[in-house]
Amino acid sequence: MIAIAIAIIGCHSLPLQKANAATIKLSGWAGSQVEQQLLTKVLQDFEAQHPNIKVKYEVISDQYMDVIKTRLVGDAAPDVFYLDALEAPFLMSQNVLEPLDNYIQPEFNIEDFEVTLLDSFKYQNHIYGLPKDYSTLALFYNTQSFVAAGLNTPPSTWSELRFYSQKLTSKLNKYGFGEILELPRQAYKIQAFGGRIIDENGYATFASESSLPGLQLVIDQYQKDKSSAQKSDVGTNSGSEMFGQGKVAMVIEGNWAIPYLQETFPQLQFATAELPTINNQKGTMVFTVAYVMNKQSQHKAEAWELISYLTGKAGMQKWTATGFALPTRKSVAQKLGYDKDILRKPLLAGVSYATPWQVGKYPAAIVNNFDNQFVSAFLGQQTLNQAMIRAQNAANQQIKVME
Repeated sequence: MIAIAIAIIGCHSLPLQKANAATIKLSGWAGSQVEQQLLTKVLQDFEAQHPNIKVKYEVISDQYMDVIKTRLVGDAAPDVFYLDALEAPFLMSQNVLEPLDNYIQPEFNIEDFEVTLLDSFKYQNHIYGLPKDYSTLALFYNTQSFVAAGLNTPPSTWSELRFYSQKLTSKLNKYGFGEILELPRQAYKIQAFGGRIIDENGYATFASESSLPGLQLVIDQYQKDKSSAQKSDVGTNSGSEMFGQGKVAMVIEGNWAIPYLQETFPQLQFATAELPTINNQKGTMVFTVAYVMNKQSQHKAEAWELISYLTGKAGMQKWTATGFALPTRKSVAQKLGYDKDILRKPLLAGVSYATPWQVGKYPAAIVNNFDNQFVSAFLGQQTLNQAMIRAQNAANQQIKVME
């Protein structure tokens, strides 16, 4: 475990005082070119409205969290930075982030945020981050393929999805469904039968009896039905790519797939739907990222001004208006019409029942061990039960060392 020992500095200075221009540093990871340009524009708007604050925006393009953790230890971290929900539990527990509770005033309207997203950045009754955008997962399906196979509506249950998948595979001589095996795409299936990824102490528990049935569905579809494919089976790098290339007729993806598919495969005719229920349970995943403040920042008032602008109604509307990111404020989503957008509506609908992508303080141990063993079971090299026992034991041994 990385020991981060940092002193608590300063009190909460709330209102921004007129002063000489302060320079605050904002760090994030490298997104698409479009994302970089959009954020730069939003930051220029912020500076125009706050002439006494300059923002130095830095992109960390490799090993983002390692760089941030190293800088936090070395007192060189940015004032404000991106924090993925997956990494949040560890950093929130280390006393290196500034709690935002005392900065948040009634007019900021914290109730406007989707609760599921805000809760991902709460720790011991404090808010440590404000989510900037998010995506759930939805079912993407090729409407031409559906018509050719005589299918009129998207599947509403996983049994239906498997039936559709077989029909699409045989009818069109390609795979009906594209499967992504990594844990962030499988966690809601574990939960569908009452399973859990970690217990209350943060230890892996995906080998429990109730965790296996949802995962077994994935294996049976691949090994028995032979109607699904993984990325490597069809020579692609992502679910979006195998869907866009027509290698599969259905895939489960996030909001990021919409602009990618529209730009890269303009001839593709597709639609989206909420994920099919499993065991009569609605389920999906939600991925979100927040802006957080460094506890050691020398410019906390200014840092808060930046965070509150970027996650306020006006700033968020500018950030999410192009559709590549979904707004975490309900009022902004409504104003931009995403609740009526035919492709994005299913993604918005899922946020109320989604499983946040968060697996305790030591995500790498959980994720890496699951992914390695689940692939092996998927390919038939061992039983699912054997794979999950191995994954769980290895993960928990690593966690014990890090604690």
